[in-house]
Amino acid sequence: MNKKTLEGKSILITGGAGSFGRHFTQIAIEKWPGIRNLVIYSRDEQKHFQMSQEFPVSRYPMIKYCIGDVRDFDRIKMALDGVDIVIHAAAMKHVPIAEYNPQECIKTNIYGAENLIRACLDTNVKDVVALSTDKACAPINLYGATKLVSDKLFIAANNIKGRRNIKFSVVRYGNVMGSNGSVIPYFLNKRKSGILPITDPAMTRFNISLDDGVSMVMYALFNAWGGELFVPKIPSYKIMDLAEAICPNCKKEIIGIRSGEKIHEEMISTSDSYNAYDLGKYYVLLPQTPAWDIEYFIKYFNAEKFKEKYSYNSQTNTEWLSVNDLRRLIQKHVDSNFKIF
Repeated sequence: MNKKTLEGKSILITGGAGSFGRHFTQIAIEKWPGIRNLVIYSRDEQKHFQMSQEFPVSRYPMIKYCIGDVRDFDRIKMALDGVDIVIHAAAMKHVPIAEYNPQECIKTNIYGAENLIRACLDTNVKDVVALSTDKACAPINLYGATKLVSDKLFIAANNIKGRRNIKFSVVRYGNVMGSNGSVIPYFLNKRKSGILPITDPAMTRFNISLDDGVSMVMYALFNAWGGELFVPKIPSYKIMDLAEAICPNCKKEIIGIRSGEKIHEEMISTSDSYNAYDLGKYYVLLPQTPAWDIEYFIKYFNAEKFKEKYSYNSQTNTEWLSVNDLRRLIQKHVDSNFKIF
């Protein structure tokens, strides 16, 4: 994209009725009211209905609600007609559910990614940004493993595009504050019982707001050359600090680590570090077989080499959220009525 604007563009978001898609929609139509089309592509009929109450077509005629599954190649190809930009947010994400239903996770996260790539190559899409997860870095669970494969597919798609004017890139980040199914809404609901279940008191996690997640996708859309995997510089928190922030008087019940769960999450592994660079606000993992000059890329972005043999993980992170920080962020990004009992 030559200009940093979405005016006049046609955009499709897979999994668009989820937390990210709804927030992206809100920001995009406020900032660029001249967006030509914003296609919300999702298989969840109920989420479509709920989102259409928040963003009715009568008020936002650029929004198109399209029921469809990334597993269905013909349907996704049809939905991409006339689309310029694709943001891939659809995924099967719950770790224990994926462990119990591995075939279904593979169908959505791997075959779905392959379907989307093929459909984008067969149409006139120009820019594709796929959302990843910290669980794809040195994965130990099926969800993370399938997202790692998905990341590889999107990055390698730049090598098979031929003369097509299209770029594929990936963004990887940690827990999104307040997203559906995440720990903060779960704790907010559980505190009514007076008990907060803790899997392991030593656990740490990265934290990112939906605002910052959307900003990162915008950065990738406007700056990617094709094949990069972008990683944000974000703070960590301790699970016990989060429990204290939400309900200091609740009983903390240790229930044990769940299937496929890590104590600490990584976003850049020691093995990744050799291909990693610091862009200032973000880190980037460069493709091992780029379709462009890496030295020119480094010079253009004034990129600095990431420390080799270093792991960027939630335990050794240099930036941390305190209990008060967490309370302030919960009130700002999750529940404006949040109060300590």
